[in-house]
Amino acid sequence: MAPTSSQVRFFSSINHRLHLQKRAVLFWGFPSSSKDLEIPNENIFLRNKEGLRPFCSADSILCSADSIQDISFATELIRMQHWSKLKTHLKTTNPTTLLLQLFNSDADPVLILRYFCWSTKELRISHSLVLTGRLLDALAAAKEYPKMRSFLHKFVKNESFSSVSSVFHALSMSSDSLCHNSIIIDMLMLAYLKNMKTHMGFEAFKRAGDYGLKLSVLSCNQLLSALVKEGKVEDVEYVYKDMRRRRIEPNLISFNIVINGLCKVGKLNKASDVMEDMKSMAVLPNVVTYNTLIDGYCKKGRIGKMYKADAVFREMLENGIFPNEMTFNILIDGFCKDENVSAAMKVFEEMETRGVKAGVITYNSLINGLCRYGKLDEATGLRDEMMASGLKPNVVTYNALINGFCKKKMVDKARELFNDIAEQGLSPSVITYNTLIDAYCKEGRMEDAFALRNSMLDRGVLPDVSTYNCLIAGLCRKGNIKGARDLTNDLINNGLTADLVTYNILIGALCKDGQSKMAVRLLDEMFKVGLSPSHVTYNTLMDGYCSKGNLVAALNLRKQMEKEKKRPNIVTYNVLIKGFCQKGKLKDANMLLNEMLEKGLIPNQTTYLIVRAEMMEKGFVPDIEGHMYNISGSS
Repeated sequence: MAPTSSQVRFFSSINHRLHLQKRAVLFWGFPSSSKDLEIPNENIFLRNKEGLRPFCSADSILCSADSIQDISFATELIRMQHWSKLKTHLKTTNPTTLLLQLFNSDADPVLILRYFCWSTKELRISHSLVLTGRLLDALAAAKEYPKMRSFLHKFVKNESFSSVSSVFHALSMSSDSLCHNSIIIDMLMLAYLKNMKTHMGFEAFKRAGDYGLKLSVLSCNQLLSALVKEGKVEDVEYVYKDMRRRRIEPNLISFNIVINGLCKVGKLNKASDVMEDMKSMAVLPNVVTYNTLIDGYCKKGRIGKMYKADAVFREMLENGIFPNEMTFNILIDGFCKDENVSAAMKVFEEMETRGVKAGVITYNSLINGLCRYGKLDEATGLRDEMMASGLKPNVVTYNALINGFCKKKMVDKARELFNDIAEQGLSPSVITYNTLIDAYCKEGRMEDAFALRNSMLDRGVLPDVSTYNCLIAGLCRKGNIKGARDLTNDLINNGLTADLVTYNILIGALCKDGQSKMAVRLLDEMFKVGLSPSHVTYNTLMDGYCSKGNLVAALNLRKQMEKEKKRPNIVTYNVLIKGFCQKGKLKDANMLLNEMLEKGLIPNQTTYLIVRAEMMEKGFVPDIEGHMYNISGSS
């Protein structure tokens, strides 16, 4: 059936209206009203989906020329930075509408940025994330990268309410360019990291993968570095694996950061695997890579890893990578801490052979190692050699030598070295004072110890908790528990906090003096100040109870210890076994011995001495199958 004349007029009116709306949208970038968005079968892409008050009615095309003039006028004011005139102009124009008009008029993105920042600061307008995304897209299209970096840095610094997911959503709404969005997110991630918001940077990395955006190896390296600094090595592993999955090729810096992170937490096998990865990707390890891996093995020296450290060093030489001073310093320090000074000296000799000049750090490591080993003449000779080569010893050098002489109970010689520090134009550190004070205290020379403490104060070196612990322990050895308690109060009055060592010293002194009840009060005090008692604390208290024959209290203390998730160790059992033996309860002591062995604890020399002296010499043969020969055969 043919339409009537009224129907023809109606459809003509609708078509005319649609035509005007399309022209308005294409020109201004938004519809004349939110209602007009609901017209069926219209697929008009709107870059900004917010309902804003129109600058002029879309039904009135006659106003377009005036509007263009207004935009040109406003643009010129922004260019000239005539902000007071712009404020007057904005009395009749919505500031957000003007921003949108600037976008749609293809204005210079730098001018739009200038207006965006000014209106945010001066007019206190909080522009939407979608408009923020549109601004960034415009800057990316114009390749205004320094401006983008600066803007994003301020955005991240000041923006505390926008989640990473909302930023990504807004960006996807304001731009459909994968290239531009990749650049924006890459810079956003760097801004998060620069502003110490590593967790947000990590989330941005993960979401970038979800959105199919390509990140640069530069931003990924920054993220890896930040995660390593925060000790989040599991996240480091995730980023490294995901970089490879997304085909973001790690470079030498990436590999070095990952290897460093893994070595820091002792994941040496995984660090070695990463080195193999880099070789397979034709990225050659450099001296930093090898130094990092060698250092990782050196820090694990006590469980037989120094052999691996030396093997990595040899591989380094085979691959033509020339070791530097740091390489040798790491190895020398590692061998010294592993109590293998002869191996450290061989590395030192190889260092000289390869023409790498030893520095103060090298000599200090060797001197410290020799002093720990008791080779004081060699240590002093090395100090002289160091000075002859033109290197000046520092306070660390003197601290190592003073500590070595103090351990040999050559305190007067240590004092001579202490006096030499000032003559060399150096200042003793708190460690220097503490080392010598502790030596005086151990020799019972409390007057000399307190005189040195006073000298320390006169020179402006503030005592720390270790200084007080040395003095408190010295007073306790003299049996002056009251003086030790007074010194503890002095420690607190000087703004310091008594630590676990302080309490262990006092508890030990009270138990030795037969004041176990007073010692237990200190245990309660420890809990109140937030300190967690150690095995030493509990074992000392148990020994105090056992010495008094109070075995029930000792066993109750063991229960309390286990509640604190501290399993009894070999010392715990030695204390209890001896306590039961001295009380004549040899069968109970034998049960404890069996219990200890069942828990996989290996008897030490003290255990054997207790069993021999307190059991076997009294005619009691322990009922322990398979262990009799060990006990009877021990000397």
